Amino acid sequence: MLRVVFFSFYFFILLSGPTIQAQFKNIKLDEVNPSAKASVPSITINSKNTRNIVAATVAGSTQVTFDNGETWERNKIISSDRVFADPVLVSDEKGNLYFFHVADSVTERTVKHIVSYVSTDGGKTWSTGTSIAFDPQHDQLKPKATTDNKGNVHVVWTSFDVYGSKDQGCRSMIMMSSSSNGKKWSKPVQISQMSGNCLDGDSTTVGGFPAVSEDKKRYVAWSNANKIFFDRSFDGGGMWLRNDITITDQPGGWDLTIPGHGKCNGMPVLVVEKTKGQRQGMLYITWADQRRGADDTDIWFMRSSNFGDNWSSPLKINDDGVGKHQYLPWTTIDQTTGNIYVLYYDRRSYDDNQTDVYLAYSIDAGTSFKNVKISETPFIPETSSPFAAHLNITAHKGIITPIWTRTDNGKTSIWTTIIKQDQLK
Repeated sequence: MLRVVFFSFYFFILLSGPTIQAQFKNIKLDEVNPSAKASVPSITINSKNTRNIVAATVAGSTQVTFDNGETWERNKIISSDRVFADPVLVSDEKGNLYFFHVADSVTERTVKHIVSYVSTDGGKTWSTGTSIAFDPQHDQLKPKATTDNKGNVHVVWTSFDVYGSKDQGCRSMIMMSSSSNGKKWSKPVQISQMSGNCLDGDSTTVGGFPAVSEDKKRYVAWSNANKIFFDRSFDGGGMWLRNDITITDQPGGWDLTIPGHGKCNGMPVLVVEKTKGQRQGMLYITWADQRRGADDTDIWFMRSSNFGDNWSSPLKINDDGVGKHQYLPWTTIDQTTGNIYVLYYDRRSYDDNQTDVYLAYSIDAGTSFKNVKISETPFIPETSSPFAAHLNITAHKGIITPIWTRTDNGKTSIWTTIIKQDQLK
């Protein structure tokens, strides 16, 4: 059994850098049907062509650009089952794109499996959907995905005995499956040792997030019972730790209450650095919690230089004062530069529920972060309108593409902006 010690092992953690005010052209990609429960946008950059960006917006729709966001074309994913929720987009090093979603059986009206699709033409067309985890005895939700340097794709999700059940014996657990082509998938492996309940709350095992290093080490992080857990495999997924590592407490849990937003998650996002040099293999994790009180949600960051055995002390990424909410973080790393980017909602400038979208970035492996507002105008979330379950951001070769949801006058819409790293200096 591994013992975890919380201290700064490899770097000295410095205070966050100053906030930078900048203006970026916001691009409206789509509007959400008022009858929808929530919007969960996703976005990816084609690793072979940074001018080719693909965004998943609403119910099986993608928006595709081949001119760095100047023009966009809507495409539709064709599924034998209804595209129910949780779209996910990733790109591998060969330029293949992968799209995932939770399928809701049209006949049974149940959430039973995750479906994957592949595009080899930049998102113009997609393959026929392939089921990853169909299991009539369990509900599969909240998928996250990543790719490795060999073109393999890996998906992690939560398996529920019965999603939403109040039965004390109902369990939730983190699962993982992999594929070399996005069409044929390995038998799912259970990652989490400690299960949670099925209520989709703080005592539910959720938020599983995968990362794969250059030397094929696999890592997964998730939330449960007001803590963030971590597991790893050094042999390509064959063997995992006997006991999950608890890497930090998550005061207030992952199921946060934000005024005007209602149910809101602070689940962890895990990335691993693949750039050449001393930082290769460094693990970075971000999440949100309320360790400073229910009226002060913050974004936190830690890193590990020894495969997750030890982690640095939590660093607050948002550089504001106390008593304001920063929430729904999503993190990415530009694997060509090593720069880290964290996208989140921010209310530092207001005394009400007005909300901005902020980007924090680090060019020194997370030793320090600078914060910049990227939304042109604030908005006020409305609990009566469908809203984001999470944000998303990706970066490649100095191009950063965030995606987020906002509400205006009862209408929910999905937005992006195309940022170049030299605009942030």
